[in-house]
Amino acid sequence: MKKTATKPMNAAKRKALQAAGWKIGDAADFLNMSEEERQLLDARTEIALAIRKQREAGNISQKELGVRLKTSQPRIVKIERAASDVSMDQLIRAFAAAGGKFVVQRASPSRKTSSKRQTAQTLVLKTAIAK
Repeated sequence: MKKTATKPMNAAKRKALQAAGWKIGDAADFLNMSEEERQLLDARTEIALAIRKQREAGNISQKELGVRLKTSQPRIVKIERAASDVSMDQLIRAFAAAGGKFVVQRASPSRKTSSKRQTAQTLVLKTAIAK
């Protein structure tokens, strides 16, 4: 689950591939994910990464975290990988059980809009890794 820096594709190579009929995109494009699905996947992945970082910062083994959550060590592996059968509730509970803290903020809209139009609200979920 480690994020790796990706280099942008060489422009000439990208152009040649597109000219040959290839489409360039990421996994979410390939899976034809909606913006909401992308946001959920990003949130799940970030929380799972935060769980592992928090667990390691607290010198807690996966087995010990499993005991705290009343689950098994293999389940903790799935939680730390944000497996599809792991719920958001389990991710949040695992982060808290590892000693992490959540800060939830509602962000103000960045631009003014007509009162007739509804704007999307932004919810910022910050994780704090406690040492």
